[in-house]
Amino acid sequence: MRASLLERAADRWQLGPKPELPPVAMPDLPPPPPPVAAKPAARKMPPARIRPFDPARIDRERLAEAGMLVPGGPVTALAEEFRLVKRQLLTTAADIEKRDPQAARMVLVCSAQPGDGKTFCAINLALSLAAERDLQILLVDADFPKPDILDRLGIAASGQGLLDALGDPAIDVEALVIPTDVPQLSVLPAGKRTNADTELLRSDHAQDVLERLLSADPDRIVIFDSPPALAASPAAVLASLVGQTVLVVRADRSSESDLREAVALLDGCDDIQLLLNATTYRAEGARFGYYGQDKE
Repeated sequence: MRASLLERAADRWQLGPKPELPPVAMPDLPPPPPPVAAKPAARKMPPARIRPFDPARIDRERLAEAGMLVPGGPVTALAEEFRLVKRQLLTTAADIEKRDPQAARMVLVCSAQPGDGKTFCAINLALSLAAERDLQILLVDADFPKPDILDRLGIAASGQGLLDALGDPAIDVEALVIPTDVPQLSVLPAGKRTNADTELLRSDHAQDVLERLLSADPDRIVIFDSPPALAASPAAVLASLVGQTVLVVRADRSSESDLREAVALLDGCDDIQLLLNATTYRAEGARFGYYGQDKE
């Protein structure tokens, strides 16, 4: 049978079925990677918290030997005296709060001359206030020439304090506050001594430091123990920043002329109250006086 035209054309031009080619060996390829699980959304981590100081232990025996209040101790005549003092201060603070809420939470404890007992009174006042249910008390050692708060409480001296925070805006003053084992009482040391203490207190940054201390706890009251008014100038500067000043008067040595001069130096504070120290307790009679500055 004669081949058809298509068959003959296919045969002439070799258009027939293509021969099967031998299989080509493929190189060994690495196994495919395992499927990747979808990456979960990143969790927002809470901001890092600075670890606070461990509470410093206050030496109760040292307080007792010095004739001061002992936390958790029996109610003594001295305890009753400072209950009267703090009650008056809290009442006055409530009145000051109406016109200056920030100043109402700051109290300066001062004296006219060294040796009148201002640090003794500042510590006892702080301990008495710390017994209140709704208050947090910060006792600040602002007696820069002669800091004595930590030693009297039996707390080991720390490196930095208020003066360091006043001199360096990068230092967070709240990080220098030392909590104690007396509930609701903390202490701020004086810091490294400098000849510019008065100038630092007058600086604009001093206001920021005080606002930081107050904003750290809305229930905080700050008690400043300053140098004697007639011995060093920081007392007068602090008086212009606080709401109340307690001027400690030593019954057996403070002179009227010294008191008048001290009051004149502290007149930046509208509310100056006199606290009689080193006197025998009596159930009757005035022991805590008031000196008000009339502002025109």
